[in-house]
Amino acid sequence: MSSYMPRAPHKTALILFPAFDWCIRHDHPEREERLLYTRDQLLEEGLEDVENIVFFNPELAAYADINRVHLCVPSAEKLLTESHLISAGGTLRAARAVMEKEAEKAFAIVRPPGHHAMQTVFGDRGFCVVNIEAIMTEYIRRYYGVRKIAIVDTDCHHGDGTQDIFYNDPDTLFISLHQDGRTLYPGSGFLHESGGPSADGYTINIPLPPNTGEEGFDMVMDRVVMPVLEEFQPELIINSAGQDNHYSDPITSMNFTAQGYARLNRQLNPDICVLEGGYSIEGALPYTNLGIILAMAGMDYSHVKEPDYDPERFLQPPEMTRYIEAVCGKAREIFALRHKKKDAHLNKGTVAAQKQIFYDTTGFHVQETKIYHLCPECPGFTEIKATGLKSHIHAFTVPFNACPRCHKLAKDSFIVTKPVPQTVIALQDRIEDIYETK
Repeated sequence: MSSYMPRAPHKTALILFPAFDWCIRHDHPEREERLLYTRDQLLEEGLEDVENIVFFNPELAAYADINRVHLCVPSAEKLLTESHLISAGGTLRAARAVMEKEAEKAFAIVRPPGHHAMQTVFGDRGFCVVNIEAIMTEYIRRYYGVRKIAIVDTDCHHGDGTQDIFYNDPDTLFISLHQDGRTLYPGSGFLHESGGPSADGYTINIPLPPNTGEEGFDMVMDRVVMPVLEEFQPELIINSAGQDNHYSDPITSMNFTAQGYARLNRQLNPDICVLEGGYSIEGALPYTNLGIILAMAGMDYSHVKEPDYDPERFLQPPEMTRYIEAVCGKAREIFALRHKKKDAHLNKGTVAAQKQIFYDTTGFHVQETKIYHLCPECPGFTEIKATGLKSHIHAFTVPFNACPRCHKLAKDSFIVTKPVPQTVIALQDRIEDIYETK
């Protein structure tokens, strides 16, 4: 690779937090040295000396930042390590760099990752405890007043936690490109998962067949992601920049490259990127991270290629292209027909949804019921009942865009709910920025 780097056209902030003191276990894919080669590659390429590429230190997220998004059982203080707070804090530093004009764009290259962490948190699932993108999103809304935000998740695994957190929010467009859930953890992310009753069509899942290559990803970007973003008109675009679609990743089955990731990023043009997955520690991450950084900064990334890169290896069979084309058509239709669930359910007043959440790291299930209290003026509020191994939660959560009537109803419901042994009774109020338990 060339050692010469011109001035970056777009001032880009990098927040690097390798979290060398945290791991699940020493032979786990999400382990201490996961970002070691990336750090070395960035130093070798001389990025620290490039004008308009600036490095910022991460910071500690406050527990209030966690509780604004999550319902942690028994509490955030008991579930999180300092590394989780710094990883989340790295995303907050990236947000502040962009929102306060310290940089045009920012990339939080941090671990532990977060996009499998759902609204209720009983422990670690999918290598994630808290959802660092969601924490950043609500931080931006709280402190900078941004309303319409798009989150595009390009991790190979479906971003089920991010989907869960924003499922009933029509001001958050969530798009996930991922390997088909029938072939990969977490087994979700299908087309019919299109949003809650107040936000139908604002969750767009694009399940791709194993071995999808650059042609398939390019088609999804051209036919779904970019047209939907153009219609939604977000104030801010966030990329959950998981890089385990790479052909060398040890736990997935896709056929993407560093060149593909860089081109995708250049087309998406996100304001903020947050690293999620990617477990080819030496063979992929140094190249994919570098390609994304150069694309964000508006620099030439054509030289960023893996040592064994050969375009002929990544040709896609015609039948796969036709399949992806059909998936794209159905995804576009979902967005075109948004709002239909709310119109159909408004007269019911409430809609209940039940699911079982598997915590794969420690091997237990949580039974959860979400009751959406609907409103013609706003997304309403949500009542959540979840049962873990020995602890439970009964919560009332008020979104930032709730109307005064729904805001009051949620608070009143919390007040009249009586304490129950081994159960956390919680009010999560994003309007007044209050998290209260009893």
